[in-house]
Parts: sequence; C-alpha cells; structure tokens
Amino acid sequence: MITDSTASLPERTAKQWDISVVPVQVVVGDRVDDENRYDRDDLLRRLRDHEPVTTQPPDPGAFFWTFQDAVSAGATAIVCLHISSKLSATADAAREAAQQVGVPVYVLDSGTTNMSLGFAAVSAARAAAAGAPVERVMSAADGRIRGSKELIYVDTLEYLRRGGRIGGAAAAIGSALSIRPILTLSGGEVAPLTRAPGTKRALGKLVDLAVEHAGDATVDVAVASAEVGDREHRIAGELRRRIPSLGDLTLVQGSTVIGAHVGPGALGITVAPSQ
Repeated sequence: MITDSTASLPERTAKQWDISVVPVQVVVGDRVDDENRYDRDDLLRRLRDHEPVTTQPPDPGAFFWTFQDAVSAGATAIVCLHISSKLSATADAAREAAQQVGVPVYVLDSGTTNMSLGFAAVSAARAAAAGAPVERVMSAADGRIRGSKELIYVDTLEYLRRGGRIGGAAAAIGSALSIRPILTLSGGEVAPLTRAPGTKRALGKLVDLAVEHAGDATVDVAVASAEVGDREHRIAGELRRRIPSLGDLTLVQGSTVIGAHVGPGALGITVAPSQ
C-alpha cells in the first residue's frame, strides 16, 4: 500500500501496516525538497513571518522507485491512494510513474487529504495484509473515505487564498472583526462550513461538529496540528469525553504541506468510521 505525506500518518502506523509514504515537496525560495527534509520549526517560523512557502507534487521518479521497491519485495499489484486531485497533482505523478512498472498499479484519487486519507490507507493496508484481492483493498479504502469527515479550524483564510485553494469571496468570510472560519472538504475541494466569533468559540464549534458527525456510531478520530500541545490535548480530551462510541483517538503532527496552505495555528479533526 502506498500513499503520500499529506495523509499525516504517524511513522509508527505506516510501519505497522507496511504503508510506503511518498513525500510531497515544499518550495522555499530556490529550494525544492521533500517535506520531511525540512526543519518543521523553521517552516512554521517562515509561515508566521509571511515568507513565501509553496508546495508541489512529488517527482514521478520518487513514485517509480517506491513502486520498484514494492515489486522487489514481492508485490504482484500495487494500490496507490492519494490527496484529492483538485488540491494537488500528486496522483498524476503517480500515474506517470506507474506506466513504467511491470505490475498493475491502481492509482486512486481519494478526494480528500489529512487523516481521512490516512485512515483509508490503513484500511486498505489491513485488507491487503489479510490477503484480500485488489478489488477488496480498494473497496476498503473507498468505504472509509465515504464515511469520513474533515473539520478544519484556521486563524485566517489568507494562506488558502494565496495558494489558490479557496476563492477570494470565500476568503472574505474570516476578514471581519475576529470571525474564525471552520472549513471542510466537499467534492474534493476546501469549502467553508461555518464560522464563529473568536478562537475559543470557533474551536468549541469545531468539537461540537465532530461530536455531531460521530453520532452513536463507532468512530476513529484524529486531531491534527502542526504543533501538538496543550490545546490539542485539551480538545482530544473533550472528544474522548463526549463521543459515546469512540474507537481510536490519535493526536497527529500534521503534514507541513497542509500547514503551508492552512497556515500556522490551524487545527483539524478527522472523524472516520471504525473498521
């Protein structure tokens, strides 16, 4: 099973389920490099100082060698699950590389990112580890994605506007007074969901929405942020207390690629059906 670094998968989880993670690239000045080669604190400082930090898909060569490693390990087919094609051309790079590999490669556009993508990759990897055929592996990923919800708090929509991930009209939502926007992913794109006055109320609303989406179903939840601190632990504790049928609850240090687009201070909650 292969995914990309915007899945925000903890390293231990990727290793546990034998998931190969291809890093998306970050661009700072003249430097273009894999996101895991940058110092996270330095990138966050640059974002806070409003220095230009952009991103681009992995080079197809990175996918080619990842595919070759899988073939060398005995893979007779490869499932590759990636960030929404409306947010990144990562899946296109994987498809280009797949044409040069001697086994079938199934490249799937997840239509999402962050731990909705990560949870789906884990579900697919579990199915593969159990000996499921390729169709069942892909179905496991699809089922997890369809039931997942991404909820995202941001201090400002300016970073998303600059990166072209949200329009200027939508970005104006958070420009008045201390209004804080809450976003989601819809149709593979970032979309405004609601808003609240002030950070404290907005984060409270974010938790309310996560609890509402969970309902009485058994769900796995991830809390993702560029920096995991007291705020994230407090929110995780509230989710643990309020969601009646909670499976796994994970605090995740989110992808810096995502951080470059949502800005420092952003926090995401992923709610996914347990499998």
